Amino acid sequence: MKLPRRMFILTLWFAAGLAHAASPPPNIVVFFIDDLGWADLGCYGSTFYDTPNIDRLAAAGVRFLQAYAAASVCSPTRAALMTGRHPVRVDITDWLPGMHPKETSACRFRKVEDRSELALEEVTIAELLRDHGYQTWHVGKWHLGGTGFGPTDQGFDVNVGGRNYGLPPRGYFSPYGLTDLKDGPEGEYLGERLAQEAVRLIERRDPARPFFLYYADYNVHTPLHANPRRIGAARAKAAALPPAPDPIPERQVFSRARQDHAEYHSMVAAVDDAVGYVLDRLNALGLDTNTIVVFTSDNGGLCTSRSPGPTCNLPLRAGKGWLYEGGIRVPLIIRAPGIGRAGTVTDWPAVTMDLVPTLLELAGLPRRPHLHCDGISLVPALLGRPTPGDRELVWHYPHYHGSGWAPGAAIRIGDWKLIEFYEENRAELYRLSDDPGERRDLAAEEPERLADMRRRLAEWQRQLGARMPEPNPNWRPDAAADAGPNPRRTRP
Repeated sequence: MKLPRRMFILTLWFAAGLAHAASPPPNIVVFFIDDLGWADLGCYGSTFYDTPNIDRLAAAGVRFLQAYAAASVCSPTRAALMTGRHPVRVDITDWLPGMHPKETSACRFRKVEDRSELALEEVTIAELLRDHGYQTWHVGKWHLGGTGFGPTDQGFDVNVGGRNYGLPPRGYFSPYGLTDLKDGPEGEYLGERLAQEAVRLIERRDPARPFFLYYADYNVHTPLHANPRRIGAARAKAAALPPAPDPIPERQVFSRARQDHAEYHSMVAAVDDAVGYVLDRLNALGLDTNTIVVFTSDNGGLCTSRSPGPTCNLPLRAGKGWLYEGGIRVPLIIRAPGIGRAGTVTDWPAVTMDLVPTLLELAGLPRRPHLHCDGISLVPALLGRPTPGDRELVWHYPHYHGSGWAPGAAIRIGDWKLIEFYEENRAELYRLSDDPGERRDLAAEEPERLADMRRRLAEWQRQLGARMPEPNPNWRPDAAADAGPNPRRTRP
């Protein structure tokens, strides 16, 4: 007889050595890194960045090769992680507060105005877990609203360092200027401090109740502030590299063609140090055998801009802000003790909205289908089951971004991906199984598929009520090429 999935998961926990009737619910730790690229980890192929602790986590868990952020910028993906709902549903499709209207006054489209905070009516994963007895802790970056809309207003018992900030107000060294984090000794590095705060919460937990730790690092977001403990080795490694290749042109902007930025290297190392510090403490306290650990990022690495960004996402194209793979594909590692085989790699297509139903199932808690209709549980992927066929994923980014992106959207169906560029009223089509770097546009060779995918994208947007860009009456085709944030705004 085939067991229902929830009973099957509970049985697996039992098989791992937990007493089924009396076993405590699993603890949950989510590491959510800011702007970390898909290729920025050793376990994802980087030979420049040093990430032994994250690589160790991957060796003990399941690593996803085709995982995606819900958006190519931070706030929408954070909203999707908290709610399990698509950014369009929660009406947050840009980083908060987005560009000022004056910055886009010369652009072809008006600024699309959506919410400036996560609505209190949304049900967060913290609220769901707290309602089932979990201690809920937020450490690090929030960026989903300020006073009245912060972490403690959205289900977290404790908030350390999170408010409406997109980056540390005074940088990565104390004094930080963070409302919800007391400054440490002058010169203290923020990444180290947040890891210490996370461990302190774990050590002072109520042992009779499970905990949910959401560790949202401010690293590796710009401005680049080198980690003092790691910058020396990083500079030595960068200096040993051969001459750098030329930047890769992307329309009128450029992408970095190699990972070689020493300051960025040191910030990636700071993330790895923090992960190792938390994981080592879990092990020392004997909590690792009953703690689910998730590691992922909010969008692709900052690679593409007027001047190349600090990292390189090759073999993927472009970076943060763009809907090419480099802007939306992210690392995802899940370690659920007793579930799946250590060191497994999977091609399951996954997206941020999947994490809420996945965590609820692993914790043996009920899912709310009316809330979590945009994601699926990834437990079958952890168990090594075949990938689902032709899964449909959609990204809607109708905004201008400082990286050079202009309003557009994308849809992936199975191996096929379509990207729409609204300024140019055209679309590109790629087959990712043959061309993950999106170098061969098949739009002219596959007109029927192109038309069908455009139709399906438009229907999805209509059904969800997606906000679409509206023409700017002040736009002039002959506007100066260097006016405003978007170097492509004058293109028809």
